[in-house]
Amino acid sequence: MTLFETLNDLLLRMTWLDEFIRWLLVDMIGLNTDWTATGIVQFFLYDTIKIFLLLSILIFILSYIQSYFPPERTRRILAKYHGIRGNILGALFGTLTPFCSCSSIPIFIGFTKAGLPLGVTFSFLISSPLVDLASFLILMSFLGWEIALVYVVVGILLAVVGGAVIQRMNMETKIKDHAKPVPDAPVSTVAAFELTTSDRRRYAFDQVKDIIRRVWIYILIGVAIGAIIHNAIPARVIQWILGSDNFFNVAIATVLAIPMYADIFGTIPIAEALLLKGIGVGTVLAFMMAVTTLSIPSMVLLSNVIKKRLLITFITVVTIGILIIGYLFNAISFIF
Repeated sequence: MTLFETLNDLLLRMTWLDEFIRWLLVDMIGLNTDWTATGIVQFFLYDTIKIFLLLSILIFILSYIQSYFPPERTRRILAKYHGIRGNILGALFGTLTPFCSCSSIPIFIGFTKAGLPLGVTFSFLISSPLVDLASFLILMSFLGWEIALVYVVVGILLAVVGGAVIQRMNMETKIKDHAKPVPDAPVSTVAAFELTTSDRRRYAFDQVKDIIRRVWIYILIGVAIGAIIHNAIPARVIQWILGSDNFFNVAIATVLAIPMYADIFGTIPIAEALLLKGIGVGTVLAFMMAVTTLSIPSMVLLSNVIKKRLLITFITVVTIGILIIGYLFNAISFIF
């Protein structure tokens, strides 16, 4: 075993935690490993503890880094770039915000009020809940570095292309009045370097508490669903609905994801369970992306910011992108 594999098992996959929980349930409590309930409890405890441990550590680190890029500074940087470079930068800045889509919308409003190009703001809005370093590392711990890397790359690509397409449609007038640019709006002169190391640590710690407080219920729901899929639902049923024999598997996964509301961390246990049942990587990617970008609560909030035509355009562009990604990666799944 290489050093990388050893560190991955120890720090990310936390195989020691899985072994400890199995020992606790089977050897100490005496649960039968053949019981479905035993598998559900073990899956639930292991994934829940691992996600919260990784999430707390990673959000602290990311938030510390993010303290150097507050919204005002981000806005000033993004305002310098237009076209595809602006879309790429907007998508990359989105990866620095470990938020759900509903939390990204207030920043999106700040960008539209500042008069940033519409395509750049949408690249940020798509990327923000979809991709960040924390999701990459947690995905790597559950699904392996190959799928984690693929998810990050296609997520950023979707954000860049989606923002660019929306920019080309010239729909700046479809922003609602309260989110339109404000003439002569005061600009904050507070510089990021004025924060002390203690301030940054306090900010990072507060972000951990705030984000955990907002997402814990969705993580628990996601882990519970994943535990049931993995241990209680027969593989043939999952395969019948989402398997490769069903041409509409990617579309079904996308539709099933829309009523859900969760961030990327809540979808990972479900994705893990689906992959373990033999579902194609493209179908799983489509499900994860649809949950984080097209959920009904997020669309309701976004409808308060943009007009109906732009909202429909956004949903259409993102949905088409997700379907293309899903079917494409199912077609080349032999690589994984």
